[in-house]
Parts: sequence; structure tokens; C-alpha cells
Amino acid sequence: MSGFIEGEHRGQSTLFPERFDDYVGEYNAVRFIDFFIDGLDISGLGFRTQASDTGRPGYHPRTMLKIYVYGYLNQVHSSRRLEREAQRNVELMWLTGRLAPDFKTIADFRKDNGEAIRLVCREFVMLCRKVNLLTDTLVAIDGSKFKAVNNRDKNFTRTKMKRRLADRIAKLKGELERLKKLEVRMLEAPDYQLSLTDPDARSLRHRGTGLVGYNVQTAVDTKHHLIVTHEVTNAFSDRRQLAKMASKAKAELGVDRLSVVADRGYYNSEELRACEQADIDAYVPNSATSRNKAEGKFDKSDFIYHAEVDEYECPAGQRLTRRTRTHQDGLVIYRYWSSECRACPLKSQCTTGKERRVSRWEHEDVLERARARLDRLPNAMQIRRATVEHPFGTLKHWMGSTHFLTKTLDRVSTEMGLHVLAYNMKRAMNLVGTRTLIEAIQ
Repeated sequence: MSGFIEGEHRGQSTLFPERFDDYVGEYNAVRFIDFFIDGLDISGLGFRTQASDTGRPGYHPRTMLKIYVYGYLNQVHSSRRLEREAQRNVELMWLTGRLAPDFKTIADFRKDNGEAIRLVCREFVMLCRKVNLLTDTLVAIDGSKFKAVNNRDKNFTRTKMKRRLADRIAKLKGELERLKKLEVRMLEAPDYQLSLTDPDARSLRHRGTGLVGYNVQTAVDTKHHLIVTHEVTNAFSDRRQLAKMASKAKAELGVDRLSVVADRGYYNSEELRACEQADIDAYVPNSATSRNKAEGKFDKSDFIYHAEVDEYECPAGQRLTRRTRTHQDGLVIYRYWSSECRACPLKSQCTTGKERRVSRWEHEDVLERARARLDRLPNAMQIRRATVEHPFGTLKHWMGSTHFLTKTLDRVSTEMGLHVLAYNMKRAMNLVGTRTLIEAIQ
């Protein structure tokens, strides 16, 4: 075998055996995991640190947390695979001191310590602030659909139920009985959905088709693409998520004022007002739903509002005065119109009714300021797309085709917390290096 690089003989003994520490580089990522977790106030985060008085001693929460953080950092999420890695992976053996818990112990730790694990993710965000990785006051908010451990055939909505009943009634009478029982359970649910495998998973619209899973919300720092905060929901849409996520991001960053960018799926009048009241500048485009504009007629933007007299001015120069006050979807709406519409030469370009009516929310000035703010930042949506798409794409690539391994909202939230922690760790190590992070902890 001359001319080739040769390895050592397996039976070769050494005078001074190597230490485990010799196999782990000085600034290996695993050393940062060790420093980071050893520096946490484990009991303060909610982990159980008091040993039992009876029975066999258990593993310390630090050890179990190190196994999970290392696993999620290296795309090893399964408790059975983590059990095998703890027995053969030199880095993990170094990290745990050659402890190798069985898969049931590993899985139970994730199941029983969900809230504490999610708080660890927040602690890492605080470390990122300490090393000046989160200094901007602009974040992008978005949501993405992640598949749950629930097959589409085991999720039921009103439409699906009717279709499946019609298809199978002629084939299997027994199947009809089963579906009728499921229908009763489905109608008892608040959102008229029933998932058999994961009861918290919901049928969500995703790229023109259905996906049974969860709607994961994130707020991402626009400078370094670190995930500032996140939340797992089973909400059908993003419409009610903006203010909540923006407020959480503002609290995490510890700033007095925050700017957020989000896509049109987050546009909601009350959410924009809640953001404004919380000193959050939201850049969210409105959905283009004007039927008049699509038909080439005047839409609401062509009418000028005069706040000092509470009137609208139409394209023909006539004034529309406030006539009625109504409630619509919980909002107070004022309606304006003019008595001069019938004789107006522009009526055909405006309305087919007796007069053109314009609606105005009692806090419409909030929406007007939001539109003006968005006009001052024309590249807001480019910033959003360049910021939030990267973390979601990376996380889904790491998670593989199945996305989540656990079931129910609480456990899925814990699993997502581990994914976000691993993503932020890897991102921070790439940005400033392991050495800087270790020095920040010491």
C-alpha cells in the first residue's frame, strides 16, 4: 500500500492514551453548547433539578438539554437516533461525559419540559443582544405552514366530510357509521375540524392546496436574520397575529419603538391600531380587493377626506357628508354620500346605484398613516422577503419531509423551540464565531 496515506493499526497501544478533550477542537461548536447550557439558571427556567429521594438517580437536566441542542443543531431530532448518537458520536460523548440515556428517557425530557425548553430559546436571544447581533429596531414578521404528524385523510372539514360521505356511502356501510361518529365529534369542535392523529393539527390553505399542520409565526431580525421570537399556532390565517408577534419582538429586543414589515396576509384594521398604540410602526400592504378599480371606476382612494369638516370630496368636486353610523364585524363604520350624484356627469364612472357611498372606520386615520408610512418605504416587501424566507427555508430543509415528530400544540411548540434555538446558534456562530460567543458567556 505504499504511496497511499495509511491509518493506525487498530491493535496499536499508546504509552499515554488520548483524552476525549483531544478530539474536540478549541472552538468546536460543541464547546459553545457546553458553555451556554452550563451558564443557564436551569432551575430558574423551570427544569426540575431536585433529585428524587427514592429510586435510581436520574440524568441532570443540563445533560439532557445538551443532547437535544446538539441533536437539533446537527439535524438529529428523533429520540432513538439521539440514543444511538450518544453511544457512538465522539462529540456527543464528550458533551455528556459518556452518558447515554435510552430513547424513552430522551423523549420524556422533551415532553415534560416544554415551557422550560422554550425559555432557553429566549435566553439565547438575550445572548445575541449581548454580543450586538440584535441592534436594529426593524424586524420582519411572517408565518409558514409546517406539516403535522397527521395525514390529510385523517383531517376533516365540512367540505371534506361531505365529499367523503358521498364517495364511500355506496361502497362501505361500515365506513358510513364510522364517519358519522367522527362527524359528531367534528361538529362539537369550535372550528368544525377533527384530526385523528394529532388533535391540535388543522387543515390550512397552503399554495393552492391543503396542508394538515401548524402555522408557525416568526419575527426575524432584518440585519442578521436571527429569529427574535416565534410562536406555533393552528390559526387558519395570519390576520390576527401581527400585533401579538410584534409586541413579543419589541419586548425581546428591549426597545422603545419597533418597525415591522409583514405581507398582505397580516393586514387587519384592529391589528394595525394595536401596533400603533404599542409604539410599533407596521409596514403592511392592503389586499387589492376594490371591485370598482378592477372595472375601471373610481375607488375609495380617489375620494379625498377633509378631517376638519368630516367630509369626503369626490372626483367631481362634490362633498359627501356623514349620514349613518353602523357596526360591521365589531367595528364602528360611518357612511358618507352626496345628494348630487344623480345629476353628476361622472356618475357612470363612479356607481350604478342612486348615489356613491363611501365607508369610513372610526379609526380610519390609523390606516391612512399606515398607507403613508408604506409609501415612504417602497422596498418594504423586498426587505420582508429577503429576511423571513431564509429562516423558514433553512428550518424546513433541516426538518425533512415530515417536519414535526411530536403531536399536540404544546409538544410541537417545544420541538419548534429546539429548532429555532439550533438555527439561531448556528447563525450566530457563523456570524461572530464560537470564540466570541464563549467569551461573552465567561
